[in-house]
Amino acid sequence: MHEVHLFHKELNTMHSILRRLDLNLLPVFDALLRHRSVTAAANELAMSPSALSHALSRLREALADELFVRIGNAMQPTAYAEALAAPVAAALEALTQGLGEARGFDPATSERTFVLAATDYTAFAVLPPLLKRLQQAAPRLRCKVIYSSGRASSDELAAGRIDFGIGYEEDPIAPAPGIESFDWLVDDYVVIAANGHPAIRGAITLQQYLAARHAVVTPWNESSGYIDKVLEKMGHRRDVALYLPSVLAAPFVIGGSELVMTVPRQAALALREAAAINIFDAPFAIPRYTVKVYGHVRHSRTAAHSWMKNLLMTLRATRTGSA
Repeated sequence: MHEVHLFHKELNTMHSILRRLDLNLLPVFDALLRHRSVTAAANELAMSPSALSHALSRLREALADELFVRIGNAMQPTAYAEALAAPVAAALEALTQGLGEARGFDPATSERTFVLAATDYTAFAVLPPLLKRLQQAAPRLRCKVIYSSGRASSDELAAGRIDFGIGYEEDPIAPAPGIESFDWLVDDYVVIAANGHPAIRGAITLQQYLAARHAVVTPWNESSGYIDKVLEKMGHRRDVALYLPSVLAAPFVIGGSELVMTVPRQAALALREAAAINIFDAPFAIPRYTVKVYGHVRHSRTAAHSWMKNLLMTLRATRTGSA
């Protein structure tokens, strides 16, 4: 009960501050923070310097802090103003995007930022064709890619901190409530080895595969990879010499050693451009690899999300089954 009381007390305090604060003053704060000049900030906001000074006085009164102090010719922020900078900027961006979407979404002029969560390989699979199309259809639109900390997070997607998750799936997994997804790329697994590998020539046998030492990509520091689970069901185990967090180093590791690696075919074709490696069909049956795009139904009907989802679905038609 004590914790609940504290929560409601903090909530009431926050609401009290918001009731005192005219939200129209937030652009004034943001402009002053960026320009450090009353005149420059007023020009940006199409206000007179005296009107902006009056707005600053109201901000100071509402927030009980000086916020900006004149030092020389510049208005320098106080420590409290510095602490407010990021949340105010984020709030203004969210309001601008939200209000803009309420009026409709025009990809030709939008400066909206889409946040995508991906690993290095899933980003590689999706971004080149996506960015090529965006340059033509939405030249001012931005994409921010953050490293995925796991398969699509329903909480982050629901909250809107991530617009789309780009993940992968070998075995069908029931989606979390509210999560919707579609296949972007379906691919098969192959084995890569260095040109001139002393034990592997025109093809690789299961015996050669099990006798070799392996490199494995585990983007989330897993103790084993998916291929290990497939081999375990067959009663086999491979010898893993190297665990990598991404595929970036893979072609150089494989091309310069006797290690082998099992990767999706599209990845292998790209890696072959970077180093002297050969591609072999896997010597045992492996379920196909699927790159998936995840979203949340909470945002799927907004104009911007709907446009981006439709674009991604259009692009995937040229990728699915391309292995």
